[in-house]
Amino acid sequence: MKPSRDKRSEKAPRQPPAGVDAPSKAPQPAPRAPLRPAPRGPLPAESLPLILEVLPGAEYALIDSGDGQKLERYGPYRIVRPEGQAIWRRTLPEAEWAKVDAIFTGDTDEEGMGRWRFPRAPLGETWPMRHDGIDYLGRFTSFRHVGVFPEQASHWRHMAGLIEAARRPVKVLNLFGYTGLASLVAARAGAEVTHVDASKKAIGWARENQEMARLADRPIRWICEDAMKFAEREERRGNRYDIILLDPPAYGRGPKGEVWQLFDDLPRLVELCRAILTPDPLAVVLTAYSIRASFFAIHALMRDAFAGMGGRVESGELVIREEVAGRALSTSLFSRWVAR
Repeated sequence: MKPSRDKRSEKAPRQPPAGVDAPSKAPQPAPRAPLRPAPRGPLPAESLPLILEVLPGAEYALIDSGDGQKLERYGPYRIVRPEGQAIWRRTLPEAEWAKVDAIFTGDTDEEGMGRWRFPRAPLGETWPMRHDGIDYLGRFTSFRHVGVFPEQASHWRHMAGLIEAARRPVKVLNLFGYTGLASLVAARAGAEVTHVDASKKAIGWARENQEMARLADRPIRWICEDAMKFAEREERRGNRYDIILLDPPAYGRGPKGEVWQLFDDLPRLVELCRAILTPDPLAVVLTAYSIRASFFAIHALMRDAFAGMGGRVESGELVIREEVAGRALSTSLFSRWVAR
């Protein structure tokens, strides 16, 4: 996934993204490898802005939002969490917002589930959820996330379509993979998947989800590693992928203290992604949360990186459509290169 993926600027104290440990002191980034010479050739075609929407459904719905919060339904539970972008007024009356099972308080004096309040009855840390027939575990975390980012469903559906239409073996690399929903969608569609995340805890959750989804027989490699280092090694080893997903945090640290700064390190990582594509690739999908930039920035980066490869770069926003008032809540920026 990430959890940085709500992975968003909100009123709750800023926490490190899931899959990234909090720094104990100000780390010193290692010297960065120089960027490669700019790729030659014409820029890919472009489509923008592209707004990808997730609509309310039986498994998940954004019921209402406003006044800095959002009211969601995850399976059987109604949940209230902070949402900094919801600067408008709520539609539903307070009585409806009170009918909830869990509220994220962001209490910095507590840890884990202590940052959640359960008005009706105490709930366990996890509960069964489902996405498009894939079972997984929802989870109350101390950084307000619940183990899944529903807006990513648009990317998952697109990726599964590419895998199924290829009618050949497809290898998928999922960088900053979080709790593994994208990896499970790819594996179910028939791909061989490599899932990389810097957090042992996130990898553990992802393995749990694989068992929960009854996909234990599917080929998924679970790797706890710094994304940049892993991509560099894959290039040296000659390993190549048909689809690469990358969902980096704005800031993070790897398992050995590696420092990630999105604006500094993303250009290098996108270059590496191009370098480890197969000769007949399908797509590279980049999603960015909680950054002070327009999708035009990552759109230009992706077009530059894939110059001379043909295809198209599609960029815009991922949004979730409200159930009650129909407003669109923007969650993240994205840019994806598709070969066809």
